[in-house]
Amino acid sequence: MLGTRASTSTQRAAPRGRSLAHAPRGGARQAADLSKPIDKRIYKGTQPTCHDFNHLTATAESVSLLVGFSAGQVQLIDPIKKETSKLFNEERLIDKSRVTCVKWVPGSESLFLVAHSSGSMYLYNVEHTCGTTAPHYQLLKQGESFAVHTCKSKSTRNPLLKWTVGEGALNEFAFSPDGKFLACVSQDGFLRVFNFDSVELHGTMKSYFGGLLCVCWSPDGKYIVTGGEDDLVTVWSFLDCRVIARGHGHKSWVSVVAFDPYTTSVEESDPMEFSGSDEDFQDLLHFGRDRANSTQSRLSKRNSTDSRPVSVTYRFGSVGQDTQLCLWDLTEDILFPHQPLSRARTHTNVMNATSPPAGSNGNSVTTPGDSGPPPLPRSNSLPHSAVSNAGSKSSVMDGAIASGVSKFATLSLHDRKERHHEKDHKRNHSMGHISSKSSDKLNLVTKAKTDPAKTLGTSLCPRMEDVPLLEPLICKKIAHERLTVLVFLEDCLVTACQEGFICTWARPGKVVSFNP
Repeated sequence: MLGTRASTSTQRAAPRGRSLAHAPRGGARQAADLSKPIDKRIYKGTQPTCHDFNHLTATAESVSLLVGFSAGQVQLIDPIKKETSKLFNEERLIDKSRVTCVKWVPGSESLFLVAHSSGSMYLYNVEHTCGTTAPHYQLLKQGESFAVHTCKSKSTRNPLLKWTVGEGALNEFAFSPDGKFLACVSQDGFLRVFNFDSVELHGTMKSYFGGLLCVCWSPDGKYIVTGGEDDLVTVWSFLDCRVIARGHGHKSWVSVVAFDPYTTSVEESDPMEFSGSDEDFQDLLHFGRDRANSTQSRLSKRNSTDSRPVSVTYRFGSVGQDTQLCLWDLTEDILFPHQPLSRARTHTNVMNATSPPAGSNGNSVTTPGDSGPPPLPRSNSLPHSAVSNAGSKSSVMDGAIASGVSKFATLSLHDRKERHHEKDHKRNHSMGHISSKSSDKLNLVTKAKTDPAKTLGTSLCPRMEDVPLLEPLICKKIAHERLTVLVFLEDCLVTACQEGFICTWARPGKVVSFNP
C-alpha cells in the first residue's frame, strides 16, 4: 500500500480557488511549506484554472509561469521576481469561455497553446499583442471534426492560430515527449492526435461513453492513456492507432492520468520500488533519475536485434472524483499478447476476447514482412503516412499549407531551440483592473457529430469484451473531496483535492519519517 502521508498543506487566506501560491518543491522527507510561499496572489471576480511553467528558460532567479482563468484570460508572471509581465485575451475578444488547459510549446521560449471550454485552442506568442478588436480568421486546414484558422491582420498579432476541435469543451491536451504530436480530449468523448507542425490528424479514439477529461503520454511516446466520464482508463497505441486495454477501478469520473517515468522497466530491469533501508534512500533517488532519463532511448531499442520477448512494464496512475488513487501496470502480456510471457501477471485480468487486440511490436513502423498478426482496420485515422514521420526531425509543412501560411511561416514555429459562455462583467486580476466587452462573434466551423451506436464495436471504440481489462495494483481512498492533481516525483507522489489540500505520499513499499 501507499507509504505514510508525509505532509498536508492548505491555503485558507483567500476563498478557495481564488489564490495562487508558489513555493519550493518538497519531497517525502520534507514537505513544501505553503505557509511561507515565494509568491502569493489573490484574484477577485475570476479563478485560476490551470498553469504551466516553462522549464526551458527556468533558472534559480527567474521562471516563466502561465496561468489560465475561468473568464478566458491568460496571465504571464514570474513568481520568483514577483513580476507580472503580460495579460493575454484581456478584453476577452478572442474567447470568453473558461481556460481548460495551457501549456508551453515544447522547445520554445515564446510559443504557448491555450484550450477553452468553447472547444477551441489558440496558439500565442508572448512577443506579440492581442489587438484591440476581435480577430478575423482565414481557414488554413480542415478535416474530420477539426479546423485550423490563421489570424488575418495587417500586422502580426495573437492568436497566431485558432484550432476548433470536436464537439463541446476541449478538456485537456498533451504534447508527445518529442513535441511533434498533440493529443486532445474533448467532451464529445473523442481522443484526437495531431501532428502539431503539419496540422494533420494522426488518429482518433472514442470513449466507451461520456466525455474524456484527461490525457497523458508514455515516456517513450508509444502509448496514450485517457480517463473520463466512463469511469475507465483507456490505453491507446500511438503506432497502431487502436485501444489495447482498459482499466476499471474507479467508481466515478477519472480526472487525472499520469505516467510514472521512474518505474518504467525494460528487459533485465525490474519496476522501480523505493523499498529498503533508509541508508539506501539517496542511492535509489539517483538510480531513479538515471532510469527516467534513459527510459526513452532504451525503450526505442527493444526488439531491435532479435525477436525474443522482453520484460516491459509501464506504471501509470489515476485519480478521480471518487477520491481514489489507482496505480496500474501496463506489462508485456498486454503490449505483446502473442509472445510468451516472461513472468506471470496476477494483477491483470484478460477477458475472453474473440479477437485479441494486437499490441505494439516495438518497431516504429509495421512492415509487410512482419510475422505478427495483421492489424485491425485503421478506420480511425486519416489515410496519410504520419506514422512514418514519428522518428524524424521536426516535420515541414507541405505545399498546400505553406501556400496559405506564408505569414505564419515567418513566426518560426519550427525554429524551436534544440534544448532538452460566461456572464459578461468586469474582471479583476492581481495586476489591476480589466475591462471586458460583449463582442465575441467567431466564425466557427460546423462540427461533425458521430453516432455512438455506430462506433461501439469498431476499432474506434471496441466493446469491453474485445480488449484486455486491467485491474489496479493499488486502489486507495486518499481524500474527502474530488482529487484534481497527480504528480510523480523521484521519491514521492503528490496529490491535491478540490477542498484545497496538497498531500505528499511516500512511494509504495517505502515508509519514511516526516520532518516538519
